[in-house]
Amino acid sequence: MKYIITERQYKLISEQEEEEILTIPYAHFNEWKMLQSFLKKRNNPPYRISGDLYLAKSSIESLGNLESVEGNLTLVASQIKSLGNLKSVGGYLDLDNSSIESLGDLESVGSKLYLEGTPIKSLGNLKSVGLDLWLRETPISKKYTEEEIRSMVNIGGKIYL
Repeated sequence: MKYIITERQYKLISEQEEEEILTIPYAHFNEWKMLQSFLKKRNNPPYRISGDLYLAKSSIESLGNLESVEGNLTLVASQIKSLGNLKSVGGYLDLDNSSIESLGDLESVGSKLYLEGTPIKSLGNLKSVGLDLWLRETPISKKYTEEEIRSMVNIGGKIYL
């Protein structure tokens, strides 16, 4: 069988085949289950959120194959235990009062990183935070000084211990 397509259509198909990371515009908690079902049908490919991801007060324990969030990521008071394959957040990352103990593969946060009231023990692979880092009421705030934290991670603003 032979198909005739335009050059523009060919470019679109080629780009989709080359791009291995699926892009999702944004997601909220009530859409999360539908998104996970959709991803499962596609064999759980790596994906990114091109906007914000709001999962406050959710029972979600892992972000799985999510690699980046270009906007803000809100996981306040959630049951999150693993950020999965997450490497970057373009805006702020709010994990206040969540169950997170390690940032795992996360390398950068473009704005503020909120970790107050968490059992966080490790900053994982974190290399940079664009603005402020909030660590009040955490094991890390008791273990390290501001200078020690700055020697591990490039913080663009203040550190709140």
